[in-house]
Amino acid sequence: MGIFSRFADIVNSNINAILDKAEDPEKMVRLIIQEMEDTLVEVRSTSAKTLAEKKEIVRRAEALKAQVSDWQDKAELALSKDRDDLARSALLEKQKSAEAAAAVEGELEHVESHIEKLQQEVTTLQEKLADAKSRQKAIILRQRSAESRLEVKKALDSSKVEDALNRFERYETKIDGLESQIESYDLGKKTLADEIADLQKNEKIDDELAELKKKLADK
Repeated sequence: MGIFSRFADIVNSNINAILDKAEDPEKMVRLIIQEMEDTLVEVRSTSAKTLAEKKEIVRRAEALKAQVSDWQDKAELALSKDRDDLARSALLEKQKSAEAAAAVEGELEHVESHIEKLQQEVTTLQEKLADAKSRQKAIILRQRSAESRLEVKKALDSSKVEDALNRFERYETKIDGLESQIESYDLGKKTLADEIADLQKNEKIDDELAELKKKLADK
């Protein structure tokens, strides 16, 4: 009966809880599926043996029932011949056969109950097995994705990446300095556009000055 204890442990187990605690979910889900498949094979083998036992018990029960009927007929025959002594003996044998038949019927009920429970548990195991297989690929993909992301995280958190970023910052600072030097050479130098803009400004000032002189002269 050890197989049924192990079988019940699997059937009653929470697969998600097992995987959450597992260090290697991919390996664990393969082991769970293998364990379920192995147990299913063993249970089916045991079920076949139990069904064969049931058939044997049914045959014994039918034989004992036939004996009960046969001893009843013999008791009636003895009475018809005024042989009470033989009738009494036949009835005693009938009683023994009836008691044996009752015991066998009890055994049969126990076996049938056992088979019914076994069938229910097999159905449950098959459902869990189908569920585990359907999620196996998704679990493996999730694990591999998580492992890849973890490697990336580790790389990003490493000192090498930090050093590289610091070097970039130093290069940017150096380039900023070079650009500032270039701009310093251009300080005080006017471009053609600057000179033309100055002419436009001066022309406007000259016009305003002339206008102001004219205004004062008219007074």
